[in-house]
Amino acid sequence: MSDAIVVGSGPNGLAAAAVLATEGMQVTVIEAEPEIGGGTRTAELTLPGVLHDVCSAVHPMAMGSPVFEALDLAAHGLEWCLPEVDLAHPLDDGSAGVMVRSIEETAAGLGEDGRAWKRIFERPSAGFPALNEDLVGPIVHVPKHPLRLARFGLAAGAPATLVARTLSTPQGRALFAG
Repeated sequence: MSDAIVVGSGPNGLAAAAVLATEGMQVTVIEAEPEIGGGTRTAELTLPGVLHDVCSAVHPMAMGSPVFEALDLAAHGLEWCLPEVDLAHPLDDGSAGVMVRSIEETAAGLGEDGRAWKRIFERPSAGFPALNEDLVGPIVHVPKHPLRLARFGLAAGAPATLVARTLSTPQGRALFAG
């Protein structure tokens, strides 16, 4: 008999099951799909050899997750694949808003919205790796970087409608909309 039952074998369910198991519990994972993995699955959906993400394609928070780090998944074969283009929003006119890992490169591809993009995202993202532990840790805790966290919160908490008005191109607005 199990000590714990985890419903869903996506990254969160599997992480929970693994943590419980490392604590010595007997864990049963229940999954409705024929394959485990949830949003992290990859499959040939269109053409042979063409791999598609079944759900989400980018897992930036997982890469810095203290849980995943503690499980030492790299020692068990996990390799993170970082795409050249993180995401793109194709538009009806044939153009697209394209986001890459570099704010500078993303801004360069946004034409007249490039300066606004940098103004919106450059400062909040500076020093983001240092904030990771504060952002993904327990909700109630003393932040390790309280001033940096407060500055990030002020910038990230700006009303989306106000920020969106600073972008004038369909590409910039599409990227901002997510």
